[in-house]
Amino acid sequence: MAVRVTEEEVLEIMDASLTEDEVTPYITSANAFVTALLTTVTDATVLKEVERWVTAHMIASTKERQSKEESAGGAAIKYAGYWSTGLNGTSYGQMAIALDTSRTLAALANGKQFATTRAIPQFDE
Repeated sequence: MAVRVTEEEVLEIMDASLTEDEVTPYITSANAFVTALLTTVTDATVLKEVERWVTAHMIASTKERQSKEESAGGAAIKYAGYWSTGLNGTSYGQMAIALDTSRTLAALANGKQFATTRAIPQFDE
């Protein structure tokens, strides 16, 4: 399936210094995640918005982490979002949960559901 969001649409909601090319792999991952998990959501607008916020969450969890606490004297910084907190770890993930009308992401975030993927080999004909 084609991705639902553009790099520009993701960067609109983020305070990040990324180029559009740096966002592309995250969109691909978010698309696979949303497409696999939200099979009961049929509203294209909802799927697009969830994909946009999940993309931002993935970026904020890895490349452009959100600060939770900063200080100047002694130069300390504490980051928000740990892998163990999943989608609840960033404001972007929390928004994705809120936008998901199927409540699948809420169940996943609360440990009520698990997400797994399996590689399926593709054969050239």
